[in-house]
Amino acid sequence: MAALDIVTVPVNGGIGLEDSAVAASAGGDTAPVGPGRFLYVMNGDAAPHTATVATPGTASGLPLPEVAVVVPAGESAILPLTAVFRGVNGRASVTYDAVTAVSVAVFELER
Repeated sequence: MAALDIVTVPVNGGIGLEDSAVAASAGGDTAPVGPGRFLYVMNGDAAPHTATVATPGTASGLPLPEVAVVVPAGESAILPLTAVFRGVNGRASVTYDAVTAVSVAVFELER
């Protein structure tokens, strides 16, 4: 899995999300989690693609379901990377159904 770096985004904009995105890794990516951080997924393919973020924790002893986001062809999606996604390595684990023309980035809102 490739480790995605954080891009800091000013609250008032000024940066294009797609300009900082990198190609999604076929084996998945890891991403830092925390307040004000989010995963950006851009699907430039002609078919929809799914990004899945593992939720390694439990609630009342029951495993939490993974979060899957379907990104339509030519569209993008944003998913908050809260602490619920933190794995044993301190990062979220993100996988994709396919990576053809899929770009991703992790953004943090400037404080």
